[in-house]
Amino acid sequence: MLLLLSACNKAAEQPKDEAVNNEEQQENDKDKVEQPVLNEDVAETLSVHYIDVGQGDATLVEFEGFLMLIDAGHWKSTQVVDYLKQQGIKEIDIVVGTHPDADHIGQLAQVIGEFEVGEVWMSGNTSSSNTFTNALQAIEASDTAYDEPKTGDIFDVGSLQIEVLHPKELTGAANEESISLRITYGDVDFVFTGDAGITEEQQMIDSGIELNAEILRLGHHGSNTSTSAAFLKAVNPDVAIYSAGADNSYGHPHAEVIAAVENAGAEVYGTDVNGTIVVETDGKSYRVKTQKKGVPTEGENRCIDLNIASSAELQEISGIGDAYAKAIIEQRPFESVEELIDIKGIGQGTLEVIQEQGLACIGG
Repeated sequence: MLLLLSACNKAAEQPKDEAVNNEEQQENDKDKVEQPVLNEDVAETLSVHYIDVGQGDATLVEFEGFLMLIDAGHWKSTQVVDYLKQQGIKEIDIVVGTHPDADHIGQLAQVIGEFEVGEVWMSGNTSSSNTFTNALQAIEASDTAYDEPKTGDIFDVGSLQIEVLHPKELTGAANEESISLRITYGDVDFVFTGDAGITEEQQMIDSGIELNAEILRLGHHGSNTSTSAAFLKAVNPDVAIYSAGADNSYGHPHAEVIAAVENAGAEVYGTDVNGTIVVETDGKSYRVKTQKKGVPTEGENRCIDLNIASSAELQEISGIGDAYAKAIIEQRPFESVEELIDIKGIGQGTLEVIQEQGLACIGG
C-alpha cells in the first residue's frame, strides 16, 4: 500500500496496481545534448503516458503501483477508458480534472464508473454542460474523495513529488484557472498546465515556485494562447508534448508555438502525428517512446471557439453581431455549434449560414 501525503496534512491509503506496457509503441532514440538512456539497473520506473485521445487531453502517470490520471479526454469518445483497460488497470489513485471543459473531463464520469477511483481533484470552477453535471453526479454516487488543490500544495508518493503550481484562487475563469502541476522524480521533472494561458503562466513565474522541467506538456493543445517566451524560458524543457486531433479545426498546434519551442532547443512530439507517447524515467535519465513515427507541424485550420472567444472574435462569425455576441458570452459554455439555435433570434437559417462558413467551433 502507498501513502499519499500532502502539505495540507491530508493522508489517504492508495492501492497498488499492476500496469502493462503498450507493446505496440516504438522507441525513439534521438541524439540531443546528451540524449538520456534509461538506466536498466534501477528497479522503479516512472512512466507518463500521453494518451492519444484526438482533440482532447489525458495523461496517465504510473509509479510503483500508484496511478494518476490527469484529464479524461473528449466527451464524444471512449479512448481513455479503452486505453486504461488495455493497460490492465482496475484502480486509479487520483483523477485530476484540470478544468471543466468537455475535452478534458469528457470521460470522467465513465472512468469513475468503470474503475475504482480513490480521489478526484478539480479546480473548483463549474460549468453548465451535461458533461460536467454527469461528472459531479458520478463523484457523488461513488465513494470517491474530492479535493480542490491550490498553489503550493505538495503531495509525496514515496520518492515521487507532485507540486501544485496553479491556481492560487478562483475567479470563475475556467480555462485560465486550470490545475497546473509539476511532477518530480529524482532529477527528472514534468510540467502540466491544462489550458492555462499566458497571463497565468506569468503568475506561476511570479510565484517563485521552481518551474524548470525536462518534459513540458504544451498548454492548450499547442495554442498560441499559452507557452509564452517567458514561460518557455522558465521551464527550459528538453522535450515538449502536445495533444491534438489530426486535422483538427482549431489549427492546433499553432505555428508560432512549434517554432518557439524548437528554437528553444526542445524536441517536439504530438499525439496527432505520434499517437500515444510514453516517457519513462528512472529519476536520472529518460526515454521517449511513440506509437507512430512522425514530425509535428502546425495545424492548417483555424476556428473561433464559442466558449472562450472575445466579443470581437465572435463577430467575425457570419450572422453574429454585437447583441448575439453578448448573448453567446452570457449563455456559454456550449457543447456544440448547433446549440446556438437556443439563443433568441438565431433561427435555423442563421445557424446554417454559420455552419456553412465553418468558422465557429467548440473546444480546443
